[in-house]
Amino acid sequence: MKLHIHHETRYDYETSVRSSIQRLYLMPSSFATQKIVSWAIAAPGIDKALVYTDGFGNQVHVITSQGPHDHVTVIAEGVVDTQDASGVVRGFKCQAPDSVFLRQTTATEPSPELSEMAREAAAKHPNELERLHAIMAELKERIAYRIGTTYFHTTAAEALAEGKGVCQDHAHAMLSIVRFLGMPGRYITGYLVTEADDPATASHAWAEVLVPNLGWVGFDAANGKCPTADYVRVATGLDALGVVPVRGSRRGGEVESMTVAVTVQPAAEQ
Repeated sequence: MKLHIHHETRYDYETSVRSSIQRLYLMPSSFATQKIVSWAIAAPGIDKALVYTDGFGNQVHVITSQGPHDHVTVIAEGVVDTQDASGVVRGFKCQAPDSVFLRQTTATEPSPELSEMAREAAAKHPNELERLHAIMAELKERIAYRIGTTYFHTTAAEALAEGKGVCQDHAHAMLSIVRFLGMPGRYITGYLVTEADDPATASHAWAEVLVPNLGWVGFDAANGKCPTADYVRVATGLDALGVVPVRGSRRGGEVESMTVAVTVQPAAEQ
């Protein structure tokens, strides 16, 4: 399936900014079941950006804006050709050892409730793949998808205790449990088109877990399924904080506001 993505992030400032710097995690990778047909990033300073591949296999752009300005706009847009592999990720290159993804972070640190969920799942489901599907299903039931009920710094433990959250919270909770069980898990950002004629309006996040004898497999607890051809995979990290699509700092500029607009839909046939 060919999907067209348009992702626009805009920062506005009440007073003039003297200079700003932004780090972008907006470049999808090509691997066995995902190919970049076209992709471009438009932003101030993108022509002189520092571009590098980090230890998790992400292509990162660092851009700077010099001189007085009252806003910064970053647009990533392109077409990606995807295939359904039942969530299995093949051919993606990540230099970091798998053991790095056993590391809990502030966002994923397990609470007693998360730890108990992990122990119960391990006791009921000796088979790792069945266990992971059961964990995913339970998280979908116990954390209702509610936009605006959690914040960027909400932890997995807090989301589970509140019983509501968004895809970031589902991914953090999944990672908390699998890492507690000794299975490497990584946080993934990307995009999802929900229906053939229904454009998405936000970026998405899910977890990937290293399954014995199978490899890395995606688990989207927010939707209760493994990623399909409706998903575009962009960045890999330990949690949401490590792979914010656009993140930066500035000199000057008071009262920052940010707006994000994302559309994901099937690409028009040429």
